[in-house]
Amino acid sequence: MTASAADRALASLRDATGLTEEEAARRLADTGPNEVTARRPAVRLHSRVLAQLTDPLIMVLLGAVVLTLAIGDHPDAIVIGLVVLVNTTVGVVQEIRADNAVAALSALTAPHARVRRDGVVRDLPAAAIVPGDVLLVGEGDIVAADAELAEASAVLVDESMLTGESVSVDKDPGAALSAGTVVVRGRGVAVVEATGPSSALGRIAALLDERREPTPLQRRLAALGRVLAAVTLALCVLVFALGLVRGLPLGTMAVTAISLAVAAVPESLPAVVTLALALGARRMAARHALVRRLPAVETLGSVSVLATDKTGTLTEGRMVVQHVWSPRVSAELTGVGYEPEGEVLVAGRPAEADELEPLTELLTVSALCNDAMLRPADDRRPDGRWTALGDPMEAALLAAAAKTGCPEPAELSVTRPRIGEVPFDSLRRRMTTLHETGGDEVLVCMKGAPEAVLDPAVLLDPPESLAAARQEAARLAARGHRVLAVASGVRNDLPSPLTEAESGLALLGLVALSDPPKPHAAATLASCRAAGITPVLITGDHPATARAVASHVALLGDGVETEGHVVTGAEVAAGRVADLTSVRVFARTDPQQKLDIVEAWRAGGAVTAMTGDGVNDGPALHRADIGVAMGARGTEVARQAADLVLTDDELSTVVAAVEEGRRVYDNIRRFLVYGMAGGAAEILVMLIGPLLGLPLPLRAGQILWINLLTHGLTGVAMGAEPASPGAMHRPPRPPDQHILGGGAWQRLLLLAAVVTAASLGAGLAAQGLDLAWQSVLFLALLAAQLGVALGLRTRLLTKENPFLPLSVLASALLAAAALYVPFLNSILETEPLGWAGAGIALACAPAGFVAARVVRTAFHPGGPTGTGGSSGLR
Repeated sequence: MTASAADRALASLRDATGLTEEEAARRLADTGPNEVTARRPAVRLHSRVLAQLTDPLIMVLLGAVVLTLAIGDHPDAIVIGLVVLVNTTVGVVQEIRADNAVAALSALTAPHARVRRDGVVRDLPAAAIVPGDVLLVGEGDIVAADAELAEASAVLVDESMLTGESVSVDKDPGAALSAGTVVVRGRGVAVVEATGPSSALGRIAALLDERREPTPLQRRLAALGRVLAAVTLALCVLVFALGLVRGLPLGTMAVTAISLAVAAVPESLPAVVTLALALGARRMAARHALVRRLPAVETLGSVSVLATDKTGTLTEGRMVVQHVWSPRVSAELTGVGYEPEGEVLVAGRPAEADELEPLTELLTVSALCNDAMLRPADDRRPDGRWTALGDPMEAALLAAAAKTGCPEPAELSVTRPRIGEVPFDSLRRRMTTLHETGGDEVLVCMKGAPEAVLDPAVLLDPPESLAAARQEAARLAARGHRVLAVASGVRNDLPSPLTEAESGLALLGLVALSDPPKPHAAATLASCRAAGITPVLITGDHPATARAVASHVALLGDGVETEGHVVTGAEVAAGRVADLTSVRVFARTDPQQKLDIVEAWRAGGAVTAMTGDGVNDGPALHRADIGVAMGARGTEVARQAADLVLTDDELSTVVAAVEEGRRVYDNIRRFLVYGMAGGAAEILVMLIGPLLGLPLPLRAGQILWINLLTHGLTGVAMGAEPASPGAMHRPPRPPDQHILGGGAWQRLLLLAAVVTAASLGAGLAAQGLDLAWQSVLFLALLAAQLGVALGLRTRLLTKENPFLPLSVLASALLAAAALYVPFLNSILETEPLGWAGAGIALACAPAGFVAARVVRTAFHPGGPTGTGGSSGLR
């Protein structure tokens, strides 16, 4: 650390104010935002256009333009050129919209950091951090910028993402912290030295070439597209050969075969998929679920197991101390939230002064062994509530201390300054701090889980006192309370190592905190079961507390297929549970056991979603198919390890995200069935028509016009269809199900057959009546496909997606224009139809509509029609 940096750190910390907002704004303007991710350079418009024009199918069309011009077929050349122009424009617009949606999501999920400015601790986006900021770091935080530690309390940092070393590194005051590393233990205060590209992580990021990988669904569709292209080209060659056999001109048949190939393959599908996933993620964001990785949108639709934690997910996450027990007296505390207001009642009456003394001593130690802060209500919170910065449980202890008349935290920091700390972690389950007393002695303060504190190796109390405390702790836990044991002692000097202070202490008592279940938690879990999703509770809390909450939210009880009891992490570690997937409630679990539970479900073929908020949840969040982090109270490690971040910390938001995932997948399948059925019908018309006496059923321009109106306008509008009413009342789709599985390919073939039969029937009827049969067939094929588009809707008269009926109306008007507008009439080689011809053609629309309504509930494996399966077309 340079002398100037050290001076700056000491000055900032001595003043306890940090930078001013004005100075921070000036430095941000000088250094730029603290962003280290290698950004892809903005794609220029001409590059996007060129990428569209070099698509293989578009290049085939361009070749067709050259061919038609060479043989003097100018009308078809104009139509094909128009199709290329429209397809390129739509492709570029879709690409820009998808990129903008993904960029917006990246901004929403940007990491945050705590800094001290103007003497106030603030939670800011990491991008706003500047050199000279006083940065506060603690367990679970990702270091936002390169910094120098000025204060450190047992800080242990995981630097593996920079160095590759798996062993975490202890950090003392004066040590350097690198951006992107993870604080796995302890807490510290540091001064930022370098941000953005100037940081260690930024220098590495500058070397990266960040390419956006296709999602699994896009890869499956690309493979399907290659198969479709091969089959379609073979059939088009057959059409070409049959045309030559019948004596049709070589140039005409070549252009017709090319146009048919382009029309039959839904070449816009990859762009539609990307846009559907990105817009689905935007809709999830509007419902408080931020998607950090785009493939998560499609995976959400397959989730079959939801592993949830307890605090803040099933419960309010707003801890309140309700009961304080000491060997001398027991009291109830009133009040709500974090407001430091309430009464202390002993046997239903206000506590006397001598009764308050042991309670005050206990809660003063709880306030000393504490890293949280309480913030009074202000104008920024319309609900007028006090808020907590830090662990909700520790904030509740501060509120309880204020109710009993303990000194303010600011006063305690002066009279009992902290000089040492053994921080809490998920394995030790206790925290110890050491404080000066104003003399030669050192005060030791400890709080933690009863099992970790009520230990003869820690306490000097007689066995009968410890037994009584354990009995009281079990009684309180059985009532659904979170129970902490508090102890203290005095040392003559500061021990080394500090863990030696964790013995020979005296028990002060127990604190029981309440975190009531959320009002809608039971209904949310019921919704999960209705959707075929199995909820599982995995908590580090006491088994009795876990059982009480699980019973309250109906996770245990009648109608739930489970072993009916709570399994502890110790039982999991000892291998005493034969089948982890038969258990619905786990308590006292550590990070490895959470991993074991997730792996057990995955090994059984389940798609798991795991919720978490702590640094110890990171591995399980990363291993689960969908990691879900809490946005408001979660650690940065949890948020960055997750695929989904809940901004409202509500479990019901996960259910909403699953519904959105199913909606996206259903709409993609719906478009695929619709587009491929139309393409197959066009090929069948061209193959069967000549056998029925229709020499050249459609001209090249007419085929491409149909493709433009059906795949272009209506196809994109289908991606915005609302979720099916039964989307959350059917089992999740199997993750290995083919994109055309679940009866989709049977529906596709049936729709293609109906559209083909109706269109050819209309053409033959027009031929028999001596009408312009080719124009009738053109309009009939288009009308039948538009009828299918409307018939495949799950909510026929819904107003949630007005774009689909509007796009069908626009396509119908453009179809009429192709017949009655002289310019289009001439280049498409159509003829205006009278009432008879138009009536015959338009009769195909209801045929396509009725067929689509019928096949929506057909071919559903595993259950009666309309009740089983996961087609996404119902």
